[in-house]
Amino acid sequence: MEFTPTQKRFATWGAIAGLSACVLWLLAPVLAPFVVASVLAYALTPVVDWLDDLGRGRIPRLLAVVVVELLFILVLLGLLLLIVPILAKELPLMKEQLPTLFDSLNTTLKPWLAQWGLNFSLDVANIKGFVMKYLNANVEDAFGSVLASVKIGGSVAFAIIGNAILIPVALFYLLMDWDRFVAQARTFVPPRLRAGVDSFVKEADDVLGQYLRGQLLVMLILAVFYSVGLALFGLDLALPIGIFTGLAIFVPYLGFGVGLVLATLAGLLEFSATSGVGYTLIMVAVVYGLGQFVESLFLTPRLVGERIGLHPLAVIFALLAFGQLFGFVGVLIALPVSAVLLVAIRRMRASYMASRLYQG
Repeated sequence: MEFTPTQKRFATWGAIAGLSACVLWLLAPVLAPFVVASVLAYALTPVVDWLDDLGRGRIPRLLAVVVVELLFILVLLGLLLLIVPILAKELPLMKEQLPTLFDSLNTTLKPWLAQWGLNFSLDVANIKGFVMKYLNANVEDAFGSVLASVKIGGSVAFAIIGNAILIPVALFYLLMDWDRFVAQARTFVPPRLRAGVDSFVKEADDVLGQYLRGQLLVMLILAVFYSVGLALFGLDLALPIGIFTGLAIFVPYLGFGVGLVLATLAGLLEFSATSGVGYTLIMVAVVYGLGQFVESLFLTPRLVGERIGLHPLAVIFALLAFGQLFGFVGVLIALPVSAVLLVAIRRMRASYMASRLYQG
């Protein structure tokens, strides 16, 4: 059986694609930091270019890259350091309030469960002893546990430290030579297809830019909302917890969940002795329930979905569909991937409507 030139060409490209997929799969752990650096470089390159244009050539690109990367690292560190005042205040307070909190929980739960025929009560003495034992552990014991964990999982610790060093280095070189890398990638496109590919990439780039700006606006609005909402209930740590929750919304569900846990813990420790557990539960239910409702059904569909041309129902469907197919990662990439797919669908629709099949 003899294959036609077209069949041979398809078989060749199929073999190349399969081999490339195998290589990428085998090198996934090595490629991961470079992929992260590439995504960050794509997002930060417009800022570097803006500084270049602002300086009108008087600011070297090297200086612009260093300034942008340092600012980005400082923002990440600032986000992490928001947790420091929370821990610094809550850990000592936890030692003082936990005994009272356990007694309050036992007093509240026992009669409520008795209404349902459940004779249940917390062993408050043993629970308090168990928790206080670890809260009162000295720093040497904690440090020794960390060292033991690092020895046992040394390869994991080495990988984390290596990525923490490699990603900023790769990001620096990508920001320096981004235009050259893009031009080199463009040379792999056959000349007869370059005009169409360039047009598609430009349109996809515009849509992704709108997505990033819309997502940033959602994060800022939610940071203000959670901070003000928690402050209205009188929570002392309203500002750091609110800002952290709002900015961490960029990671769907995880950011919201961590903020919810921090607010609940802070509220229980601060209000359990004075206002009771119910006040904290009401605070969390009102602020975080309303915040999730507004974010899911209004802010993200309107400020992100409409900017990239997706109907609010399409945004909700994309989040659910990608989450079902790819789990947490799918939720994270749902909207940017949908934005690129939208560009492809628009072009396919235009080609179909211009075809003889449609026009008859």
